[in-house]
Amino acid sequence: MTVYLSSLLTWTANNDMQLNTSKTKEMILGRIAGPIQRVTTFKLLGLHLDTGLSWTTHINTIIFKASKRLYFLKQLRRAGVPPQQLLNFYTAVIRPVLEYASPVWHYSITRAQSQHLE
Repeated sequence: MTVYLSSLLTWTANNDMQLNTSKTKEMILGRIAGPIQRVTTFKLLGLHLDTGLSWTTHINTIIFKASKRLYFLKQLRRAGVPPQQLLNFYTAVIRPVLEYASPVWHYSITRAQSQHLE
C-alpha cells in the first residue's frame, strides 16, 4: 500500500467515512503504485478524463451524444415541427451536451477537436 493510499484511508477513518473500493479508480499521472484499479480514462462529474489530459475521449463522447440528438432534431423537422420549436429543442436538449463544463476543457482542446465539435 502506498503512502498516499494509507493517508487517504487514515483520513477517511478519522472523519467517519468509508472508501468504496469498488467505485474507486486510480489514474497514474506520475510514479504511484497501489492496489486500487488503474485506468487510463474515467468519468468524473460528467467529464471524461484521460491520462494524457487530451480531452479526446470527452470530445468523442459528447459528439456521439449530440449526433444522436441531432438525428432526432432532423426527424422533428421532417415531421413538420415549426422552426421556433426546433430551435427550442436544440437550445434545451443538444446545446447543453456540447457546452457542459466547457470552461474546464475548451481552452485546451486542439483546433481539430474544435472543428470536429463544430
